[in-house]
Amino acid sequence: MTTLVLGHKSPDTDSTGSPIAWAWYLTHSGTPAKPVLLGEPNTEAAFVLTHWGLDKPEIVSGVAAGTPVVIVDTNNPAELPDGINAADIRQIIDHHKLVGGLETKGPIDITIRPLACTATILYDLMGQEALAAAPRGIKGAMLSCILSDTLEFRSPTTTPHDRAVAEALAADLGVAIPELATALFEAKSDISAFSDAALLRMDSKEYTVAGKELRVSVLETTAPKLVLDRKDSLMAAMEAVAREDGADQVLLFVVDILNEEATLLVPNDLVKTMAEKSFGATVSGDTVLLPGIMSRKKQIIPALTL
Repeated sequence: MTTLVLGHKSPDTDSTGSPIAWAWYLTHSGTPAKPVLLGEPNTEAAFVLTHWGLDKPEIVSGVAAGTPVVIVDTNNPAELPDGINAADIRQIIDHHKLVGGLETKGPIDITIRPLACTATILYDLMGQEALAAAPRGIKGAMLSCILSDTLEFRSPTTTPHDRAVAEALAADLGVAIPELATALFEAKSDISAFSDAALLRMDSKEYTVAGKELRVSVLETTAPKLVLDRKDSLMAAMEAVAREDGADQVLLFVVDILNEEATLLVPNDLVKTMAEKSFGATVSGDTVLLPGIMSRKKQIIPALTL
């Protein structure tokens, strides 16, 4: 039976490119595999597919019981299909904190490393012999994943190893990192085709903080004004999105990649209190600027409190 390789819901570049890369490696190594997505890829991920000539993986809403599965770029059941524990989970490769809640049919291979990107881990696991045989598109997707997740090495999650792997891939491909990163971020910043609800869910994860169920959303962009010009309608949409998704509140952080700062939308007193207690900020309007805040994983989630 073909092994399915999948990342998290609301697939970004890493959760699109890493399933493609690892499915190629498994198949190359003698285990038939195919990548699948748990939703439409975001604009940056869609650009990566086109730029490197890769087919968009099939989009699935669930996985049949007993299907062999490899999970990459998450280990959180909330970011995976309902019934994922009925699948035959064979492997997990991730760079996020261990959440718990996944069940397997037997002992499995788990690799979770404190790196900025899943694709960096895949590079290490593949080894040089397999990488030498990898098609250009596979290596290009891996490089794109690393540049995306590190925000071209600006994110505080970036490690020297992430940078070294990206530079090795770029040299192999004959690609200039600044040029590729600029194209990635331009694609990421194009939000014109998305509704407010879609933007709130585009790069979003669910967390519980002080008994509150939160949908913590991040929009990384080189053109924050395009997002902030829509702040009134975005805040108006938060209540319906929270209700539909079973959350108490949506938090939206607009990350300015070039200026290395985030703007948090403040629609109500709950978010105002959370901003002040979590970040030591003084909130006087419906937005608050958070200098130096770039990473949900390393800077936002660990700080959130009420």
